[in-house]
Amino acid sequence: MTTLSSPNSSTVSPSRGTISPAAFGTYESPMPGDSHSGHSEPAISDNDETELHFVSWNQDYSCFAAGTSRGFRVYNCDPFKETFRRDLKSGGFGIVEMLFRCNILALVGAKANTQYPPNKVIIWDDHQSRCIGEFSFRSEVRAVKLRRDCIVVVLEHKIYVYNFMDLKLLHQIETVANPRGLSCLSHQLNTSVLACPGLRRGQIRVEHFGLNMTKLIKAHDSQIACLTLTIDGLLLATASTRGTLIRLFNTIDGTQLQEVRRGVDRADICSIALSPNVQWLVVSSDKGTIHVYSLRVRVVGEDASADAAVRTPTLLCQNSSASLDALISPSTGANPGSSLSFMKGVLPKYFSSEWSFAQFHLPECTQYIAAFGSQNTIITAGTDGSFHRCSFDPVNGGEMVQQEYVRFLKTESRPR
Repeated sequence: MTTLSSPNSSTVSPSRGTISPAAFGTYESPMPGDSHSGHSEPAISDNDETELHFVSWNQDYSCFAAGTSRGFRVYNCDPFKETFRRDLKSGGFGIVEMLFRCNILALVGAKANTQYPPNKVIIWDDHQSRCIGEFSFRSEVRAVKLRRDCIVVVLEHKIYVYNFMDLKLLHQIETVANPRGLSCLSHQLNTSVLACPGLRRGQIRVEHFGLNMTKLIKAHDSQIACLTLTIDGLLLATASTRGTLIRLFNTIDGTQLQEVRRGVDRADICSIALSPNVQWLVVSSDKGTIHVYSLRVRVVGEDASADAAVRTPTLLCQNSSASLDALISPSTGANPGSSLSFMKGVLPKYFSSEWSFAQFHLPECTQYIAAFGSQNTIITAGTDGSFHRCSFDPVNGGEMVQQEYVRFLKTESRPR
């Protein structure tokens, strides 16, 4: 194994010289002959008090990964099923990141993992059931994000971007203290965008790598709690640690396009997701309510179909606030506002807020990550080992209807 020195005072150890594109297979079904795949005779049963450390979606929300005290598992969302699991003798994983549906994953060990400590990132080839590369750092890894062409490793004060093929360092970015490991990536091949906290409280740094451009956005007065990008990286949604407002920004010029209100009391925002057609936004928090908002961003080729192909916001030519009117258009449904909103120039900002269009209520004190399924559905994965699917009315909104509930892991544990 060749060990390379890196300017970040970390160690990069490729098990092979490069990661060949041929190594990227696709999981559409459990691998034949693998006793750890699907539901066929798992080596360790759920009755052995497996703890859940971590859950995360893949890039198109078709799957999610779970890091457990014994290894990791991957679940398909529609239809819901366990696709495969790996129970390793060395211990569990605190971070598991998928790359769409391929066999390459990024793993970070939990604190009790005897082989892979929490300051090391493992690039795992699940077809070969072995590590094909690793990164070691002096401090704990807070998050890992994947694109087909790069690996992003987030530490508390620094972010490193590596080339996926040869694991060479491409960029390093200083951030404000970032214990949540906040960062997000675009996923279209023709746009390479990274968003992360800046060096000041409430600031977002957006790196347009393809344009060789950096944009700093003053998003909130409080610290950033959650952020996400559209798949092309042209829209950014953010929330702060106050958890009352969610804001939508143009990442090219930093202009705020829309602001919606979750509530008036402080909340911990667990996740934000934008629908592929950029028509809806979903937010989850520790209050147990899933909120869906109607977006007013005009998109190219916009039509009445909610399931149209992915469409791109018309942002590239917008360079001033005077041109933003072309970006705003009524959506299928409209977010409700206060009956006193006509007095927004006189009354506090609260009375002119846009509130959620549709809602779904889940138990409090559990973290749920929410995303968009097909045909106006919301899917959630919770740290209590639960999966929910609910539908919302795209015209009238209101309370969503539960369509599916699965307990995918029987656990009382909570992730860090």
